Amino acid sequence: MDLGIAGRTALVLGGTRGLGFACARALAEAGVRVILNGRDAQQGETAAHSLPDACFIAGDIGDEAQRAALIGAVSRIGEPSILVTNAGGPPAAPFEETALAAWRSSHETNVLGPLEVVRAFLPAMRAQRFGRILNITSFVVKELYPNMALSNSLRVGLTGAMGSLAREVAPHGITVNGLLPGLMDTGALQRVIADRMRRLALDEEAVREEMARSIPMQRLGTAEDFGALCAFLASVHASYITGQNICVDGGLTRNVI
Repeated sequence: MDLGIAGRTALVLGGTRGLGFACARALAEAGVRVILNGRDAQQGETAAHSLPDACFIAGDIGDEAQRAALIGAVSRIGEPSILVTNAGGPPAAPFEETALAAWRSSHETNVLGPLEVVRAFLPAMRAQRFGRILNITSFVVKELYPNMALSNSLRVGLTGAMGSLAREVAPHGITVNGLLPGLMDTGALQRVIADRMRRLALDEEAVREEMARSIPMQRLGTAEDFGALCAFLASVHASYITGQNICVDGGLTRNVI
């Protein structure tokens, strides 16, 4: 299928590995010029070199100064009409084990950072009357997960803000949607696995098996399961889909809606 977005520019935050890179690769395969962002310069350059017409800009969106530098650098390359927000999830822990500092830093990274980057590029999207904002968050915005107090809270906050934005910018040809990964076998999940190993006194294989059994498809997800949906939602064919949060989770999430 021709997605109708060849020649457009996309910025993929946290796009150098895992789910972010899967999105970047799917967009690149659709002919999109991709700007990758991440904190690890070596990983970022390697990822950019593996994609056609891609480049990398280092920066931590959880740091205000680095966000400003990233926005400026991207603007000099070309305003993106496709923006994928993605940030490493907050540390796994139950509420009583979370410190105020963790709440502040996680809020900066997982809520304020994505919102500020989106705000910076909205005017150009309005001028083009085309924009696609895709937020990689988590299935926890629909069904809470144990020992994930920070993620359960902050992901919902970003989702609410983006849901409000979706209704405001819809008349301008801009869509805003959430991509909700389930238990995906990436580096982010490894932190959750390590936490469960410690709390349940299980080895890694046992934790992985327990997680897989909780999923109707009986396996953890992969990055390859994820990217194609991102590219489709960025396409011209998805122009009437906005304000939605779509789980990619093998049937894990059990909410009715």
